[in-house]
Amino acid sequence: MINGIINLKKEVGMTSHDAVFQLRKILKEKKIGHGGTLDPDVEGVLPIAVGKATRVIEFMTEAGKAYEGQITLGYSTSTEDVSGDIIEQKFVSPEMIDESKIDHAMTSFIGDITQVPPMYSAVKVNGKKLYEYAREGIEIERPSRQVRIFDFKRTSGLEFDEETKTCRFSFSVKCSKGTYIRTLSVDLGRKCGFPSHMSKLIRTESAGLTLDSALTLENVKKYVEDKDYSFLLPIEYGVSDLEKVQLTDEQVTEISFGRTIRLASNQPVLAAFSDEKLIAILTLRQENFYKPKKVLI
Repeated sequence: MINGIINLKKEVGMTSHDAVFQLRKILKEKKIGHGGTLDPDVEGVLPIAVGKATRVIEFMTEAGKAYEGQITLGYSTSTEDVSGDIIEQKFVSPEMIDESKIDHAMTSFIGDITQVPPMYSAVKVNGKKLYEYAREGIEIERPSRQVRIFDFKRTSGLEFDEETKTCRFSFSVKCSKGTYIRTLSVDLGRKCGFPSHMSKLIRTESAGLTLDSALTLENVKKYVEDKDYSFLLPIEYGVSDLEKVQLTDEQVTEISFGRTIRLASNQPVLAAFSDEKLIAILTLRQENFYKPKKVLI
């Protein structure tokens, strides 16, 4: 059995499910999952867990993420990105908006914010995905959610298009899981007084994995053809966002039997190590007492 984490660069036009399907064929391994869905129009880091590493995939999904993208002011769309139909339009000119106004608005989103998921999303309401309602032309009330924006800033000047009467600029954002960057782009535009949409997006970081070292499906295929599996990262990469604790030999034995141990911590979830090896995922039961949720030895 093949075990490990793959830092995959998902390409535009492919769903996250497509990427997993292709990897199952390339690796000839059924036990594969991804740590955080990417929209088909978005490229970038898609953490992949293979074999035993699938046991920590939920913690990869929980990890924070970073993106680089582009926002266009001037019109909004049904999907909140470039793929949708225009639903509202308002011409933009240099006299109407400047960099300082946008920067001030972006700063106001840093911290805990409330988002309403877009209709074109995989969030389920009454057992049905929102995009299924949207394709039927039905708009329903969506439950809001709390997300956290760690950093949100403009990374380019403002580019005005006289022909389309729009304004574009690039941005970077670091955020918690569950954040819709499309919705963030729309909400920012609204705060600036304009309909807007996300016109480009790349995920540059997820679960501690970064785009500069990500591999395409073709890269992975070449490694496998050469019988070189050095591209597989250790399972420990799957818990990079969890607080780590070192166990004694006695504690490792106790954990292996599923027993509760006492630790000088009160974090709700810990990644327990023996030297550099991940031993277990521990959950807090009462003050300083931890029980193994998943034992990996």
